[in-house]
Amino acid sequence: MSEIVKPAFSGRDRPTISYGIPFPEAASRHLRESFQASRVYVICSQTLARTTNVMDHLSEALGSTLVGHRAGMKSHTLWSEVLQITEETRTLEADAILTVGAGSLTDGAKIVALALANGIKTAEELRTLAEGPDKRTHSTAPQIPIISVPTSLSAGEFSDFAGGTEDVSKRKFSFQPPTRGPQLVIFDSELVKTTPDSIWLSTGVRAIDHCVESMCAVQGTSEASDKLAKHALGLLVSGLLRCNKSREDRDAYLQCQLGSIDAMAACTSGSIQLGASHGIGHQLGPLGVGHGETSCILLPAVCKFNAKYKANCKQQENVRLFLIEQSIVSELLRTRSVDVETSDLGDILDVIIRELGMPRSLADVHVGQDKLNELAANSLHDRWCKTNPIPLTKHGQVLEILEMVV
Repeated sequence: MSEIVKPAFSGRDRPTISYGIPFPEAASRHLRESFQASRVYVICSQTLARTTNVMDHLSEALGSTLVGHRAGMKSHTLWSEVLQITEETRTLEADAILTVGAGSLTDGAKIVALALANGIKTAEELRTLAEGPDKRTHSTAPQIPIISVPTSLSAGEFSDFAGGTEDVSKRKFSFQPPTRGPQLVIFDSELVKTTPDSIWLSTGVRAIDHCVESMCAVQGTSEASDKLAKHALGLLVSGLLRCNKSREDRDAYLQCQLGSIDAMAACTSGSIQLGASHGIGHQLGPLGVGHGETSCILLPAVCKFNAKYKANCKQQENVRLFLIEQSIVSELLRTRSVDVETSDLGDILDVIIRELGMPRSLADVHVGQDKLNELAANSLHDRWCKTNPIPLTKHGQVLEILEMVV
């Protein structure tokens, strides 16, 4: 198969996507020809770096242009590691960053690029780039390009936003434009064979979360965003259920990757305001919960919370009807003896997530009730909790959602 290269989004030149050839070949070609890079720094998944020959293949393909690499970053992108990589890339005079792995690495690269552009060296200085009262009035846009080879479906590679966790407080901060995402994203269906099912499927649910919270938003949606989200939702639900049945269904894996693009396009188009599944999930992650697992646990509960207070019932019903019309979903519901007429969107999502074998409670991911107050307090700072269809402005509102998933 020859390489396919095209823009990820209609009407935008960047980012572009590449698939069809092995990722080391694609990365080497584009770093040389598209970015004229001669000093490349690689951030590679620790698991891939230690248990596969990924770095050997990259070293062979990149040759002398590979000037440094790091094996792994902790989940949810710790500021301390961001600062370490920033100093390394600055010292090595890197002119491109290549990430191979899941979303935390991509977020890390985005924040590193922003930190480099603004001469950041300390956590106190980094705080001035994050959303919050200490944010500086002006910051310089990144110049160093990022190329990403994702091994999960969170699709942060297609966003100009990033999340990073302050080490001491364990609070996750948002970094917004002028932060810039990768200029090129390379899909490799052979590489993702190395991704554990738990990560592939849970981050796929994260992409479903992008679709559902986009379609169920009460601010900023459009006919175009709904169309993107609906198309992505169809690809993702079908693709994930197929992936769960067979690791050899490579078309299903590519279908999920392409679906994740439209999912991100939908939730970042226009001025869509996402909700509490994303907002609380941002703060649940630093407690040791996987990025995708937060959506597996929270999305159905947030849908039920919003429906209880009649915030977006029409939007939720539209999504519910779309899902039950999918043959693979209707067959699943029939097999599980689910009463479609009395089931709401939260119920349908619950069945799909359980079929994928993903966690559905805080207990499943070893988060106890002793963490709920801190989690609720941190969530109230998150932008997406404030823009939930029922804005979360009180501690008790967040606790009501969390109590559903204890």
